[in-house]
Amino acid sequence: MIVMRSSVRAVLAGATALAAVTLAGCGDSSASGSGGDKLDVVASFYPLEFIARTVGGDAVNVTTLTAPGVEPHDLELTPKQVGEIAGAKLVVYEKDLQPAVDEAVAQNAKDAGFDVAPAAKLEATGADFEEHEEGEAAAPAAHNDKALDPHFWLDPVRYAAVVQAVTDKLVATDAANADGYKARAKTLLDEVGKLDSEYKSGLSDCKLKTFVTSHEAFAYMAKRYGLTMVGIAGFTPDAEPTPTRIREVQDIVKAQHVTTIFYEELVSPKVAETIARDVGVQTAVLSPIEGLSDANSKETYLTLMRENLQELRKANSCA
Repeated sequence: MIVMRSSVRAVLAGATALAAVTLAGCGDSSASGSGGDKLDVVASFYPLEFIARTVGGDAVNVTTLTAPGVEPHDLELTPKQVGEIAGAKLVVYEKDLQPAVDEAVAQNAKDAGFDVAPAAKLEATGADFEEHEEGEAAAPAAHNDKALDPHFWLDPVRYAAVVQAVTDKLVATDAANADGYKARAKTLLDEVGKLDSEYKSGLSDCKLKTFVTSHEAFAYMAKRYGLTMVGIAGFTPDAEPTPTRIREVQDIVKAQHVTTIFYEELVSPKVAETIARDVGVQTAVLSPIEGLSDANSKETYLTLMRENLQELRKANSCA
């Protein structure tokens, strides 16, 4: 279970085939449940929204609960959003990632709720660590080896499993449009399979194997492609790292000859920039793809994953 910090929660709760997949991820994120005969689907945050829009196509009307620019870990729901959950035929979410969504589904959409976590086969990666209280900074950050890592979408293989699970659920919910769901899913799964192949080849021969990120979102990806991730913060990106944790990261950067401290779009880069300045390395963006922002609103899951691959190859001197 991810521990939320209430003080930092947001106020708001072929070529043709490839083009179709890309455009499907760029739809209006604020669509309401007024889709006529379309299936009303609510997605809790961007990686699931992308699947719902891409596989659903013109047969669904998708509402996302996490607006662009909002950090999904900290989501709070408005009464309107709770109503959208209650009125949906299908609510696609990941249990334990966003407690407010879990509660709203349990209270208002038990039959419509679809938790993707089982399909993702989450593991306790040991990537999360417990922050120490003030006065305990002398102790090193303790890793929470039992915490399930929610960031399945950064591993294309796990993401493909969730694509298939959501597709099966759409087919079961709306059998009349089954053929369309299956066809669009095949196109998306082909693209995600290509993504996996690109990561395998792109990261197979790197001089450096360690990379440093704002928070520990990339454990599944690192494990699959033979890299080592070091996070400044644990699973929640806006957690304030202790001085001890910052020193630990600085020591790793020096010892492993890390060239880049990665930060992300939706969280302040100040800590990453401070560490980079202190140890004399550069900074760059590595997107956890938890949500879109104004700066990357035209991107999709697929394009952002490929941008991440290029940034990792550059930082780790991959052949």
